[in-house]
Parts: sequence; C-alpha cells; structure tokens
Amino acid sequence: MALAAHDPNDRVDQLVILTERLTDLIAKEATAFEARRPQDAAQYVEETAKLANLYRHESARVRANIALISSADAALRLRLIRATEAFDAVLARQARALNAARTVTEGLVKAVAEEIANQRAPASGYGAGARMNNPVSSGTAITLNKKA
Repeated sequence: MALAAHDPNDRVDQLVILTERLTDLIAKEATAFEARRPQDAAQYVEETAKLANLYRHESARVRANIALISSADAALRLRLIRATEAFDAVLARQARALNAARTVTEGLVKAVAEEIANQRAPASGYGAGARMNNPVSSGTAITLNKKA
C-alpha cells in the first residue's frame, strides 16, 4: 500500500494530496466532536483509518530515505511542508475536541455513579426498638421457587 511514484515531484505531489485529504477528514471529525455530535464523525472513520495508515507508511519511507523527495522542486517541497503544518494543526484541534468530549463523558458517568451510590446509601444506625434509621431498599429481586 505505497504511493506508486518513482519521480520525486510526483511523489511529493501525491504526499501533498494524501496529507490534504487526511487533514480535511480529521477536521470534519473535529467539527463533529466540537458540535457534541460524535455520531457524525463515524462516517469518516474508515477512510481516515486507511489514509492514516498510508500516511504513516509513506512518512516512514521518506524519513528512512529522504532521497525519495530531496530532488523534488522546491515549490512542491514547500507545499508539502505547508500541508504538513496544516495537518499538525488539525491534529491538535482534534485532540482538544476529543479531550473535551472525554471530559464531558467522564463527568456524566461520575454524576450517574454518584447518584446511584446516594440512592443506595447504607443505613445510618439504629433507632428506638432496634429499628434501622433510613432503611435502604437494595433493589434486589427475590425469586421463589415451588420448593420454598
């Protein structure tokens, strides 16, 4: 699953196209999370994963052999640098959006857990006649069979 470019200019051009497409998809995902609509991001997950894998692979190839792009036109290499900067910025934006969504979700889970714990609070001692103060209903179902 590698880019099929032997010409450095063509390789850089393909890397720019890949980076810009991935940036666009991640920006759409970030927008969905910022709008508190993570379900809207689901439509981009598959393509984003495929492109991210290709991007990771191609980035590693270029890092391992810079000669693959070093002789490309300076203007094309500059375009790749700009596309990569935009990609980095949108990744940071997505990280913030995901962190905010995670924080909200964790807060909701904690609030629900605290409410359940409060509703199931243990009895607070005994009163006159050995009666429990604030008896708690455990909510446990009782099942009887015919032999009981």
